Amino acid sequence: MKVILSLLLIFSTIFLSSCSSPITYNVRFDNVSFDKKNRVTVASAINLTDRTKISDLTSAIMALGKNIDKKEASFVAREAVLYPQYLANEYRLIGPPNSQNVLVNTGKREKGLCFHWAKDMTDQIVKGRTYKTLTLQRAVANQGKYFEHNVLTVAAKGKGIKDAIILDAWRNSATLLWMKTSEDPDYDWTKYYPRTYKLRSDGSREYISSSEKSNNQS
Repeated sequence: MKVILSLLLIFSTIFLSSCSSPITYNVRFDNVSFDKKNRVTVASAINLTDRTKISDLTSAIMALGKNIDKKEASFVAREAVLYPQYLANEYRLIGPPNSQNVLVNTGKREKGLCFHWAKDMTDQIVKGRTYKTLTLQRAVANQGKYFEHNVLTVAAKGKGIKDAIILDAWRNSATLLWMKTSEDPDYDWTKYYPRTYKLRSDGSREYISSSEKSNNQS
């Protein structure tokens, strides 16, 4: 069984990831923790790359519409960049992302699939919070298909997925990727609805149906 799992891991990495990447590598962030009481990611130090990303994402969110509150935009941007780093430690993440997928799908890791990232980011950034100038909701591409992908999105209040920015922590192994949904070269994004799956004998999930009930988060 160990040999089979190793072969699956190597196959996934070689054929689904960049050939220039190492087969696997640990993803750890020693500078982050999480304040459960105040529900905020704590960073002992934020490097220049992350500071710039937070600043640029804040500006991009504010540019989505008129009168967007800067505090709301900056909070979303900061958590979108830093919270995935905390999750990476919680997930015991390895990269590239498809390597983590293999470990999850074979029971070696509990989390790390794209929908785990989308759900956990939604629970932290959206759940139980009120945004007066922003709409945050999950989006999905290729729903029910093998290459299904899930993300959290942010838009101006009242706007939908097509006018949103994706907040994708899966694609670059906890390093946030963000862009407008309309500019994503890899996926055509639509609104996410809860799905029903059944478990196959090999441990994979078979898509059955999705609920059309709205799950707007705002």
